[in-house]
Amino acid sequence: MANMPSIPKGTRDFSPAEMLRRKYIFRTIEAVFQKYGFLPLETPAMENLSTLTGKYGEEGDRLIFKVLNSGDAWRSVSGEVREMLTKGEEVHPGRLAGELSEKALRYDLTVPFARYVVQHRNEITFPFKRYQIQPVWRADRPQKGRYREFYQCDADVIGSKSLLNEVELVELIGDVFAALDLQVVIKVNDRKVLSGIAEISGQPERVVDMVTAIDKLDKIGREKVEEEMRTKGITDAAISEIAPLFELEGTWMEQRPKLEQWLASSTIAQEGLRNLSTIFNAVGTRNGATLEFDPTLARGLDYYTGAIFEVKSQEGNMPGSICGGGRYDDLTGIFGLKDMSGVGISFGADRIYDVLLETNKFPAELGGSTRVLFANFGEKEAIHCLKLLRTVREAGIAAELYPDPVKMAKQFKYADDKGISFVAIIGENELKQGIVTVKEMKSGEQKAVKEEDLLSIIS
Repeated sequence: MANMPSIPKGTRDFSPAEMLRRKYIFRTIEAVFQKYGFLPLETPAMENLSTLTGKYGEEGDRLIFKVLNSGDAWRSVSGEVREMLTKGEEVHPGRLAGELSEKALRYDLTVPFARYVVQHRNEITFPFKRYQIQPVWRADRPQKGRYREFYQCDADVIGSKSLLNEVELVELIGDVFAALDLQVVIKVNDRKVLSGIAEISGQPERVVDMVTAIDKLDKIGREKVEEEMRTKGITDAAISEIAPLFELEGTWMEQRPKLEQWLASSTIAQEGLRNLSTIFNAVGTRNGATLEFDPTLARGLDYYTGAIFEVKSQEGNMPGSICGGGRYDDLTGIFGLKDMSGVGISFGADRIYDVLLETNKFPAELGGSTRVLFANFGEKEAIHCLKLLRTVREAGIAAELYPDPVKMAKQFKYADDKGISFVAIIGENELKQGIVTVKEMKSGEQKAVKEEDLLSIIS
């Protein structure tokens, strides 16, 4: 017996029922994006490897899916490396990967967006507000809520340093989750505060290592975070200096005076605290979304420089975040366009799907599924049904005609399996009388109506 075909771990097929739910999420998010003035954009699945590497930190670079050069990849290997391999000499894996791969699957949507802005800067009106809903790929270990292929729904504003953009994005996040009927907490911090903490620890050059470790606090706990810091060369004295970070608690108003006192000697930290005050004062109360200061929120990506956000569901058991983002002051600078500040957020559609499914928050009826099935009794009846079918579809109602004149039990089962609400029956008797027998599948009730009254019944 032949082996059953399969798909790579960390990827998924989506059934029609699942796709209807996913489309509902995408439509909801896209409608809010458009309401806030964002414009759609798409970039290729593949980018040049050089575009992606060095933008996500050491850990992120390891998770980039590299694509072998087209055709016979071996031909692209330099003579020196080929000779070393022929002789059985060791070649550094990074060098070999670089020789075999010039392209990679995109890791996120932000870096390709920055590349697009630089490449098309003469065609863009700034500030540029774009949204993008596309899949990304990460060579991560698959687990609950973490996939190797997944969709991101991004919104970014680039070309403006105004904190009003951060305020708008917080408002946008609240509107999206209100539309999805999910209660969430929007956690916020500022990387300038974290830079200030690294500064007063006496090891400001280790800020990236500190941030990368602190970002794992929820997953591995304080002891493991401190252990990781030591392995990165952060001294016990520095770890002791940042200890107050792990002990802060309470609301933003309660924590701010303590932070101002603790970080009084750091100019950059004070700037971060002022930025956070502006955001908290401007946002106010959101329906269904609580804004919360989290001093240990770090967002591991290297390119964040200011306010950072992470959203967690207050419903269901999703362990990770379902949305995140932040301010990046010079992401385009790596591509040659300096001083182009931006801020953006990314919704994790797959994680949002899992939460909505677990909490039973998907609408009972989702657009796109068939509402009425015309039963097939034979050629003459089917030809007549086609005329009515066109009328129903022109009225914007999804409808179909069963293709074969099989037993009614089989046609009813088809309607049940697909969740079709009504079956329109036009047999020989109905044809003579100019009527339609309509069966409501959920209740099993049937009623005969005139053909011209069919729309009012099924809509």
